[in-house]
Amino acid sequence: MTFLLESTIKMSLVLAGGLAAAALLRRRSAALRHWVLAAAVACAAVTPLLQVTVPAWHIPAVSAVLGRRLAPIVLRVPVPYVQTEMPAAAGSPAAPHAASLVRFVVPIWLAGAGLGVAILLIGLARLRWLAANARPIRDGALREIADALALAGGKRSPALLLESDHPTLLVTWGLAQPKIVLPAAAHDWPAARARIVLAHELAHVGRRDWLIQMVAELVRAAWWFNPLAWIACRRLRLESEHACDDAVLSLGVDGSDYATHLLDIARDSRRHPRTWLPAPAMARPSSLERRVRAMLNVRLNRSPITRTAALASFVALACLTIPLAGLGASAQPAAAFSGSLVDAIGRILPDVPMVLTHAGTRERFEAKSDRQGRFAFTGLPAGDYLLVAQKLGFTTEPARVALQAGMERQQDVALQLGSVEERVMVRAVAPVQPSRPPTPPRPVPSWADHTAAEACIQASVGGCLEAPLKIKDVRPEYPERLKAAGGGGDVMLRGRIGADGFVHGLAVVGQADADLAKAAIDAVARWEFRPTFLDGVPVEVGIQTHVTFAPR
Repeated sequence: MTFLLESTIKMSLVLAGGLAAAALLRRRSAALRHWVLAAAVACAAVTPLLQVTVPAWHIPAVSAVLGRRLAPIVLRVPVPYVQTEMPAAAGSPAAPHAASLVRFVVPIWLAGAGLGVAILLIGLARLRWLAANARPIRDGALREIADALALAGGKRSPALLLESDHPTLLVTWGLAQPKIVLPAAAHDWPAARARIVLAHELAHVGRRDWLIQMVAELVRAAWWFNPLAWIACRRLRLESEHACDDAVLSLGVDGSDYATHLLDIARDSRRHPRTWLPAPAMARPSSLERRVRAMLNVRLNRSPITRTAALASFVALACLTIPLAGLGASAQPAAAFSGSLVDAIGRILPDVPMVLTHAGTRERFEAKSDRQGRFAFTGLPAGDYLLVAQKLGFTTEPARVALQAGMERQQDVALQLGSVEERVMVRAVAPVQPSRPPTPPRPVPSWADHTAAEACIQASVGGCLEAPLKIKDVRPEYPERLKAAGGGGDVMLRGRIGADGFVHGLAVVGQADADLAKAAIDAVARWEFRPTFLDGVPVEVGIQTHVTFAPR
């Protein structure tokens, strides 16, 4: 999708440059204008190929973050330490949209291009059928005139003359063996008309107009949605006819006589149904008026194109096309993202796999922090990314990282602790427990005399994490009002387990019955924990508790 868009833009600029140059050369000969347009079409045709072969270059982009000290990117870590997959929909809203756009646009483009190529192939098949069913003209006045014109023009092998059964068909086509298909009435033409017609068609053969026009037709078929391709194809055909008219007039033919014969041929062709063929037609009605005016204008420049002018115009368009092919999104300089991976208290985290995922294309880039906790992602296309660090015991939610073309972003990434999740079921009628002998109570551990953290304190790296341990549990009491009425419900609480091991800041999340919420808060507020230790230091974490009150 991106390649198609870039190719369309670049070839449009090339075609626009050729059309603009042809407009500026309106006082020069039609042969020069036709050559400029032909070179522009050829350059546009090879632009997609050049786009992937020429050296890439770019306009330097000024990064907004270079030279600035940035705060670390925070990756929040839920404490249950269960690894989860990164959510695609929430993390990259552009990805489904881009995928759906590709599924919609590409088939339409392929269908249009396929239709255009199919029409062109059908036309070529019809030309071959016409040539196969036409009769060669090997002698007679028409053959003599063609040989004389070819000899005067320095052509030893004139085109093959064919006589068709169609009363008005007059086309020229072919490359290795050019063919001029004449109508059945051509034998009745006066010598002056036969000379004009054959001189015009032989000019098409000598200029390789059919090959140039076929390249233009293929470009138009492939980029059928681009109006510049249609305009260039039409202008190319028109300038081709003007250039051949100039070649005929340069033989000494009077402009008014030429116009009279051309109008007679066009008048005869209107009496019969028109047949579209992928080949130059001498009396095309759409261009007839402009051509007649040009024939009668004695001040027009009718000189043929010189080799110097042809080479200069082609080099100029090539100098536009080649650099343009290397410019664009596909040739943008790669970005880089580096920094240090640290935990919540700033200690480095070595040997941690990290993944950057492009939010639009879903392309993944992987790196790993080294022994000093440093990481580096290089060769990144510009865009928005989702960053995930994967360390045993930690689960990260993706963080967004925005990179511009050529940006070398340096920013630390900090893994932060999230929340503890607890689920409590409270029943109105307690289940009957089988009697068993009482067991002596186990000593409740106290976090104050916790000595295992000393090893983490002495360590030189971070990531030494010990989950909180509940040392005091209080069960919520079922409210008597709801117990008698057989009512129940759920209560979601959110708060913090402080560094002191007590629960603080409990609040109800969402809607809940007031009595149920009070019972849940009263119980959870009295819970005690051995706190979470990070690198041997007690830290605060969140807690989320889901209490279910079941009537039975």
